[in-house]
Amino acid sequence: MGTLGSPHGLAGHLRLWPSQPGAPSLTPDAVVLLERDDAWHEARIATVAPHGRAMRIGFVGVHDRDAAALLTGMHVRVRAAALPPLEEGEFYHHEVQGFAVVTTDGRALGTIAETFSTGTSDVFVVRDGEREHLIPVIADVVRVIDRAARRVTIDPMPGLLE
Repeated sequence: MGTLGSPHGLAGHLRLWPSQPGAPSLTPDAVVLLERDDAWHEARIATVAPHGRAMRIGFVGVHDRDAAALLTGMHVRVRAAALPPLEEGEFYHHEVQGFAVVTTDGRALGTIAETFSTGTSDVFVVRDGEREHLIPVIADVVRVIDRAARRVTIDPMPGLLE
């Protein structure tokens, strides 16, 4: 769901840089998993609120800045069962990571290494070795997201792949 940044204030809150805008699964009383170096810890969210381009989050039992600082850099995860259902045509950023990307004429471009939001649309970062393409996730470009085949088919706009 995101990565914990630096402490915010003195009451044990942290900045959270969400992987996907909105982070609808992060609500007060939700149980999340905190991960660093393959070590996992359960935590219960006490408070969460938008904070500029990030979010401000507090956990039950974390009451001061020093305790919060120990969590900096940890990744916040939720169990798949806790994610809200998707609407038609929606996807979670994490689920398309590693999908192959091909053009409508069959040209392989690489795999999705990450997805980020620009505020107006999402962008797939597609890598093939040292070559990288930034593919806007808009209806005019992304034609099919085939979860079963782990493949995304795009119809690139002129100049997109140059």
